[in-house]
Amino acid sequence: MTKPTLIYFVFILLFHLGLTAQTYAQDPKYPATLTVAKDGSGNYRSIQEAVNSVRDIGEQEVKIYVKKGIYKEKLIIPSWKIRVSIIGERSENTIITFDDYSGKLNPAGKDQFGNDKFSTYTSYTVLVQGNNIHFENLSIINTAGRVGQAVALHVEGDRFTAKNCRFLGNQDTLYAAVENSRQHYQNCYIEGTTDFIFGKATVVFENCTIKSLSDSYVTAASTSAQQKFGFVFLNCKLIADTAVKKAYLGRPWRPYAKTVFLNCEIGKHISPEGWNAWKGDKMFPNKELTVFYAEYKNKGAGASPKTRLAWTKQLTDTEAKNYTLKNILSGTDQWNPLTNKLK
Repeated sequence: MTKPTLIYFVFILLFHLGLTAQTYAQDPKYPATLTVAKDGSGNYRSIQEAVNSVRDIGEQEVKIYVKKGIYKEKLIIPSWKIRVSIIGERSENTIITFDDYSGKLNPAGKDQFGNDKFSTYTSYTVLVQGNNIHFENLSIINTAGRVGQAVALHVEGDRFTAKNCRFLGNQDTLYAAVENSRQHYQNCYIEGTTDFIFGKATVVFENCTIKSLSDSYVTAASTSAQQKFGFVFLNCKLIADTAVKKAYLGRPWRPYAKTVFLNCEIGKHISPEGWNAWKGDKMFPNKELTVFYAEYKNKGAGASPKTRLAWTKQLTDTEAKNYTLKNILSGTDQWNPLTNKLK
């Protein structure tokens, strides 16, 4: 190869390497970090505007930092917005709030299904449909009050994580919605009245505080028969409003509901029988024959293994060893919720 030819070859090689580097670099039109601030000091004034600006089906993680304030938004993270983290300053002062509820007239008119009123499934303050979404240091609130079903957070996406967040509402506060969704809540606070943690997803609540606001039910899982795990509470604390005298760990929304509490501190507000079979459900009677409700080494005034209903279970040491983050959430892609990384 002659010297001019060699120089030309090297030039072409470097040119293509430059194109490759540009391909994998973050597009300047789609920065890796964004800031939301109500006072205009950030990139956007609303969280929804920031989410909308994220590249569709982006390959790079995007972090949206939200400055303290009350953001009255009905926030939607659609399925084509993925790998997004929304990080507040502190959960106590970075608040997303709205007030829709089931039965409320929709001011926008009829939705795509012809309904002119909100339902449980559309009453959310925040809807997460995208995969690999992370929330941190946020409060998400539905302020509709005790008017029936009024969801604060509704999650359908897979590999969702929340850390140091608060989810506040009354009936149906947190909707962990669909079967193919895996979710992890760490050091979070969740409060509500009836069935305020409900849905079909596979979920781990780790070191969370769960507060009952009325004599009712903490969970209402609708796990499918095919799922190995449903709702799992690890090292959580169950507390209650002072007026609460008798609440239940859960009742089954569907026949194969799975809910397990391990090494939790359970307050005196939880009834001695612990669980409820939801006998008034005409569509699915006798659900106690198919559900899986279990506990392991819980403590506190509401932890009472000897008085629990006969169809519920106290796990053995060997059985309890299966309840690890890896076994519950890793799946075929070996997802690690603590790092939000795949294998």
